[in-house]
Amino acid sequence: MHNPISTISGTPINSEQSIYLNGFFNGLQQTGMRFADAAPDPALSDVSNENSPEDYCKEEQLKYRTDLNKTFSIVQNVSEQRCEPNVEETFLMKWHGLFYLAPKQDGFMCRLRIPGGYIRSFQIRELAALSKELTSGYIQITTRANFQLRVIPLEHASSVLQRIQSVGLHSKGSGADNIRNITASPAAGIDPTELIDVRPFCLKLAQRIINTDEFYNLPRKFNIAFDGGGAIGVVEDTNDIGVRAVKVNETFKGCIPGVYFLMALGGVTGHKTFASDSGVLIPPDQLLEIIQSIVRIFIENGNRALRKKARLKYLLKDWGIDRFLNAVEQDLNSPLIKLNESDIKLLRSWNPPQPVATKHAHIGSHPQKQEGLFYVGIGIPAGVLTPEQLNGLADLSDRFGNGELRLTVWQNLLIPNVTKEDLDSLTREVVALGLHVEPSNIRSGVIACTGNSYCKFASANTKGHARELMDYLEERCPMECPINIHLTGCSHSCAQHYIGDIGLLATQVKSGDTTKEGYHVFVGGGFGDKKEIGRQIAKAVAFDDLPLMLERLLKKFNSDSWPQESFQSFTQRQSVETMEDWIHAATEMK
Repeated sequence: MHNPISTISGTPINSEQSIYLNGFFNGLQQTGMRFADAAPDPALSDVSNENSPEDYCKEEQLKYRTDLNKTFSIVQNVSEQRCEPNVEETFLMKWHGLFYLAPKQDGFMCRLRIPGGYIRSFQIRELAALSKELTSGYIQITTRANFQLRVIPLEHASSVLQRIQSVGLHSKGSGADNIRNITASPAAGIDPTELIDVRPFCLKLAQRIINTDEFYNLPRKFNIAFDGGGAIGVVEDTNDIGVRAVKVNETFKGCIPGVYFLMALGGVTGHKTFASDSGVLIPPDQLLEIIQSIVRIFIENGNRALRKKARLKYLLKDWGIDRFLNAVEQDLNSPLIKLNESDIKLLRSWNPPQPVATKHAHIGSHPQKQEGLFYVGIGIPAGVLTPEQLNGLADLSDRFGNGELRLTVWQNLLIPNVTKEDLDSLTREVVALGLHVEPSNIRSGVIACTGNSYCKFASANTKGHARELMDYLEERCPMECPINIHLTGCSHSCAQHYIGDIGLLATQVKSGDTTKEGYHVFVGGGFGDKKEIGRQIAKAVAFDDLPLMLERLLKKFNSDSWPQESFQSFTQRQSVETMEDWIHAATEMK
């Protein structure tokens, strides 16, 4: 028995308190527990944000003193008065998906929210119409399977949002410190190779986010991706939360055979970091609650004092994965299914990597799981469309499909539910729009960010250079395997240059008394089962010299690679010095 308790911190207690406390401790002793065992883990005892408002960075202080649900009045005022937003208004308007483009243009870019990239023809048609009537007519597909509309005059900002909302679309929370557009397998529900249709998870989570105040005003932006295990990847390991479907072939960790999800956390490839495998296996019926719990933990504990350290990656680094997952379990009030290394090795044996041939499965015609139907992946050069092309695609989806279109993270789109008899007709009409359906091992894998034509951060015309490289390399370097080339205008890495077979990061190159547009060159990047941060093999190469340099590199691959070897594998077995020599030889040949 413990000694009877009569005081607490030197203060006498009454008989009723004494009886209660003595009974409590006797009960603990009878169960074999100590008082310390009943106490919370000290590492988790404070799961609130350690920063007080006075320590917040200026953006967080602005958010702290602003009712973000009442900021639409700023949009209305800017439109009605045709006045430039000030610095604070510019930041707050991002909550509504409006980005002021000064000094590049006197107008806005509008970024939508299209969960999973799933969209209908009538919505596409309205986007085409309003783009022609109210904007510059420049439409982009982004690397989050989304649309961006540029350039919107000040007076049309409010009207653009109203017209977007009139067809069931919106842009709320698509910018600033919010959960960005959720990406998901574009061929979900129709891909015969998928393990599970992820559309219900994606769409249900998106609905919860848009309708729940709790899931706005994060410490920093937050990306979520769902991969159902099919042919078209969504680079889920570049997200803050990336989940990928896996098969469990036998009773395992208390789970019956079936489809589950593996979860990776903390991806920010612009910071050279892939999401790390959390070692957590998730039953489908628990997936959304676990994701929401992770977001809550991040909201409560993310760094609001230093924006450069505010992403989930840095909270994971500070806490460690064990403490973070323990906090999630406390929030859920239930345990997670945690795997060790041997468990993960067994899972991998049940889930072999996708063949290299599927790398560009987002282009061309592919049979669906629905008998007699095909989805058709359409190549959009550099991800840029005109209103006329957008209208044409809406018409084609109505005539040859069921009015559905699906955007991809590869800046392309799919038209599903096409009959075999209509494939040739659809292909001819796509080509007539200035787009392509035939797979190309180069053209199909070129991705480019906005570039300096519209973005103040970019150092080069990435969209224009992407088109030039496509034409030049496709003519001179026929490839037998798919190649991804990613062009990014700045260190924000919107086109994720570090994960490309060839990654190009724009820079200004000195040329006498002036500068030219150029790129740092990286090779050997990858994602998914082949994830790797590319290695830099050249610095500050003027774009004038770049096409010949890449031609030389690809021709060396064609001549020296092993049978069935990927470009990534080929570059990984070369030293940086060897590849530098190839590049110098190319520039000397010029």
